[in-house]
Amino acid sequence: MNALFILNDPPYGTERCYNALRLVHALLKRDPTTDITLFLMADAVVAARKGQKTPDGYYNIERMLKRVIGGKGAVLLCGTCMDARGMTDDDIMEGAQRSTMNELAEATAAADKALVF
Repeated sequence: MNALFILNDPPYGTERCYNALRLVHALLKRDPTTDITLFLMADAVVAARKGQKTPDGYYNIERMLKRVIGGKGAVLLCGTCMDARGMTDDDIMEGAQRSTMNELAEATAAADKALVF
């Protein structure tokens, strides 16, 4: 299966990013051959900022994204959204990459399932 997850909310303050990543991890556990693409838009681009420090016992979205990347999933960030938030390529974690709406359109057309959080 080819699954596309589109995330819009910030990594902290709501639990949408957290719950989307929990579902991604559950899908990969169920079937490790699942192709996962995460497209981060709007405030969700901040989820891929490197060097996140969260209190002990609190989930860390950067670590959760690293698990997706380590499982050969793609983490794509809306470049326009990054620019609007003053983020550069140097601000994002290793393995995540700046992307475009054209690449989102391609990922959407290729996906068997698309979920929006």
